[in-house]
Amino acid sequence: MKAKKITAFPYLIWIAIFTFVPLAMVFYFSFTSDAGVFTISNFEEAAKYIPSLVQSVWLGMIATVLCLLIGYPVAYIIAKTSSNSQKTMVLLVMMPMWMNFLLRTYAWMTLLEDTGIINNILNFLGLPTVRLINTDGAIVLGMVYNFLPFMIMPIYSVLTKMDKRLIEAAQDLGSNTYVVFKKIILPLSLPGILSGINMVFVPAVSTFVISKMLGGGEMLIGDIIESQFFGATYNPYLGAALSLILMVLVLIC
Repeated sequence: MKAKKITAFPYLIWIAIFTFVPLAMVFYFSFTSDAGVFTISNFEEAAKYIPSLVQSVWLGMIATVLCLLIGYPVAYIIAKTSSNSQKTMVLLVMMPMWMNFLLRTYAWMTLLEDTGIINNILNFLGLPTVRLINTDGAIVLGMVYNFLPFMIMPIYSVLTKMDKRLIEAAQDLGSNTYVVFKKIILPLSLPGILSGINMVFVPAVSTFVISKMLGGGEMLIGDIIESQFFGATYNPYLGAALSLILMVLVLIC
């Protein structure tokens, strides 16, 4: 036991430096003015960005629901296949993640632009051009595409470890496919669903790259926070306050 504690020590140091210290700094700057005195004015100023926060949560929820509706059947299909097929299908799910996040988003820009591939195909077929990029739909599409593996993998991990004898016992007792799914598979897969929801919703609600590239610069809460630290309106105290509000909101959700 003592040896285990010693080997865990480097990880504790890592967590302290890269997790607790940054959180403490965010908390400190949230309640501090540029003069270094205690204040709550940062939160009063942050209140004017509530519409952007609501919009971010709304789009993040839509993306999370879509990822669940798409990811659960995919994870279920993968878990039902043979062992060799599972390895191949998991590889296909994870393969896009090997590419840089920005490159994947740039690819969608090429597809969705007014003169992009999709509209060129529509024009070739004699159909009118459709406004695809710089819309909320494009932002949600980018979120779903980039974060879908984070929904599939936790659900697949739970489903593949499920005791198949429970399903066989239910079928032997006369349960049909719907009852087996409702009474056994779905309840046992809830930990994977909840994990997937967390892993998708958290980055979706705080994203700023996707909204900037596919949403025409629509200012979601992630974009506003990023602008406070790196933009012309440099104000790390307001940025820290917005970050703290977002963390509390995510924790509540």
